[in-house]
Amino acid sequence: MKTNLNPDERGYFGSFGGAFIPEMMQANVAELQEKYVEIMESPEFKAEFDVLLRDYVGRPSPLYLATRLSEKYETNVYLKREDLNHTGAHKINNSLGQIILAKKLGKKRIIAETGAGQHGVATATACALMGLECTVFMGELDVQRQAPNVGRMKMLGATVVPVSSGSKTLKDATNEAMRYWIANPFDTHYIIGSVVGPHPYPDMVAKFQSVISEEIRKQLKEKTGSELPDVVIACVGGGSNATGAFYHFLEDEKVRLIAAEAAGKGLESGFTAAATFKGVSGILHGSKTLFMQTEDGQVVEPHSISAGLDYPGIGPALAHWFETGRVEYQAITDDDAMRAGLELCKLEGIIPAVESSHALAVLDQTKFGKDQSVVVNLSGRGDKDLETYMKYL
Repeated sequence: MKTNLNPDERGYFGSFGGAFIPEMMQANVAELQEKYVEIMESPEFKAEFDVLLRDYVGRPSPLYLATRLSEKYETNVYLKREDLNHTGAHKINNSLGQIILAKKLGKKRIIAETGAGQHGVATATACALMGLECTVFMGELDVQRQAPNVGRMKMLGATVVPVSSGSKTLKDATNEAMRYWIANPFDTHYIIGSVVGPHPYPDMVAKFQSVISEEIRKQLKEKTGSELPDVVIACVGGGSNATGAFYHFLEDEKVRLIAAEAAGKGLESGFTAAATFKGVSGILHGSKTLFMQTEDGQVVEPHSISAGLDYPGIGPALAHWFETGRVEYQAITDDDAMRAGLELCKLEGIIPAVESSHALAVLDQTKFGKDQSVVVNLSGRGDKDLETYMKYL
């Protein structure tokens, strides 16, 4: 099985990827394409990034054997605790990596898009740390349902720009951020929060998030004697936490990789965000990938109870791994996710992000062996989602 862990020189993973961008973005994107690998592989970059991950983020994040969850599902369930990172999610790994890169490219201003607000908080945090101006675009609906994170971004000094077009969610925030970047191409770096967008973003974000699976291998070896789990499970919106959790296992075909997609109110309800089930190939936000669209190529508005998964497509690498069968995809409804999230609260004393609850719901819908090691990537903490959870109590 050919997984295409790294893209080709044009940024393609199999038939997905590339860089479909307007002329005004060419200079910025070409500069990134030319320099990102050289900068990321330099000893100076690695030293600064590693110190920040250890001393500022608090890595490595724990790999926790969830004993009561394991007892219920009659297998060994390990939780990769990205929720315990500084800022409360895996997003900080990528934001810190990109902001170091941006400074080395001489950029003075940072823009970002966010859905659940976790990427926005992570980017605002990184900008405060580095003393850079920060503007975050966020759909008006997400501004309302993720109010705590909006407050955090403002406290950190960022300007939050509500976006009122379209469905007023992550897709529209991404559109607006790209429009701003086109109008301000010279001193601005766009920190994309997921493995989407034109090449080199999908590869660059994947590499920054691959620290998750790198740590899982080492930690599982210490706990079980084997560095390979039987199963790794992660939720998928754009796909940054899933790509990070899968990255160092993609070449090990014995490891089963399961991605939980947001089915919303059900696959046939017309209110879903499950891109592999309902999407087809096309161009979205600068790359060729799978996304939900009408017959004439217009984006179908997605729906998910989770702001972070409310996106009509998936990253091109994940689309390729779907096409080759390397990653399995399961559709998780809003109700499934909320039940799984509340179950984790009661069994383990951990309140997960609603995004992560989609991954937890796979435990109830899949049969595992008694002695297997099943790793669930707990991508973020759920204090931002308390209002949503309260409606299900």
